[in-house]
Amino acid sequence: MTAALGGEGPVVVVGGGVVGLCTAYYLAEAGLPVEVVERRGLASGASRGNAGWICLSHSTPVPAPGVLRYALRSLGRPDSPLYLRPLPDPAFVRWLWRFWRSSTPAAFRRGYAAIAELNHDTFDLFDGLREAGVDTTLTRPGMVHAFLSAAEARHHLALQRQMADGRYPLPDDIVTGDEARLLDDALSPRVRAAYLVEGEGVVDPEAFARGLGDALTAAGVKVRENAETLGFRTAGGRVTAVRTTQGDLPCAAVVIAAGTRSSQLLGALGHPLPLQAGKGYSFSVDLDPAPRHTLYFGERRTVASPLGATTRIGGTMELSGNNNRLDWRRVVAVALASRHYLGRWFDDPDDLVGLIRDPWVGGRPFLPDGLPVIDRVPGHGNAFAATGHGMLGVTLGPVTGHKLAAYVRTGHRPRALTPFRFERGRW
Repeated sequence: MTAALGGEGPVVVVGGGVVGLCTAYYLAEAGLPVEVVERRGLASGASRGNAGWICLSHSTPVPAPGVLRYALRSLGRPDSPLYLRPLPDPAFVRWLWRFWRSSTPAAFRRGYAAIAELNHDTFDLFDGLREAGVDTTLTRPGMVHAFLSAAEARHHLALQRQMADGRYPLPDDIVTGDEARLLDDALSPRVRAAYLVEGEGVVDPEAFARGLGDALTAAGVKVRENAETLGFRTAGGRVTAVRTTQGDLPCAAVVIAAGTRSSQLLGALGHPLPLQAGKGYSFSVDLDPAPRHTLYFGERRTVASPLGATTRIGGTMELSGNNNRLDWRRVVAVALASRHYLGRWFDDPDDLVGLIRDPWVGGRPFLPDGLPVIDRVPGHGNAFAATGHGMLGVTLGPVTGHKLAAYVRTGHRPRALTPFRFERGRW
């Protein structure tokens, strides 16, 4: 029994998204008894409808120089890629203030370096999951960055090269004119410049979560769906049981990986986090021709992913409070933005109702500095948190789970988790 574990029972992981499932997987792989508690179904939250990217080239904190100024220009424009809807809530105002304070060039570089180091073994871990029999669904077709302007493409590539600092391969230059569309048949004639980042990957996030769930069940892990966590029983600075709608679960340790709900649960332990839902939208559609690569549409900050026989189109960052209300105007805005790059795959927004499937909105959990918390909960020797991954939950799920499982098992924080400490700043 390590310093991080105590008492009888399993390690209980609260949250059945990719981050929670990966953590449970690596805990079970290390021989620890594990249970997963999910208030709905596996991957029913932010893990379900995202673009499924597994990438190095877009693993950056959202707070960046100029981003809040860009968000303020979106006021009153629900079609903006980054949409800010002010709320009469002092906590939301404080969050925006901290977000702005985290948007300096120096803070962005520190955050990027921290994520890049954490991300270092991502593809190796996916390979290990596949070799162990987990149906990850990962393919690595590469990512095409498409632009309506050659100048914008060169600017974006130059910034990306500066940030990459040799961590992943980039092309020497962009491709322009009619040749740009040769990178992917799905691109429209309006695309005037593009470049390919080779090796970037994509998974079907819902199928990946099911694959993890199947592997956990096969390993003897109890997965409790439709079981809401209500709170905790504690004694002597340790969590002794997780209180759920299916009864109290005695535990040796607990990992809270419940997305935006993590703050409420951590509040029950005296340490809430200022999590805001960065709402993203997506839908599926059949395109002909369908993309062969993951696609990033530069000026409109919209994306497309080939997921089996269908294409998932997604985008936007909506800061409008912690809710999952679907604003159809945002769905239309994503579809209209994609048409600049994919051609006129629909004629009128009214056609979308019959063309698209699975319209989705998900509240991705964001902390003001754009970095996750992956750490022990202060004052509780056997309670841990893994939340705040924003748009990177699927990419960083395996490495988060692998590092955090080691922390839970040994009681020693892995060096790569140092930037993601609970108390790295005053929230």
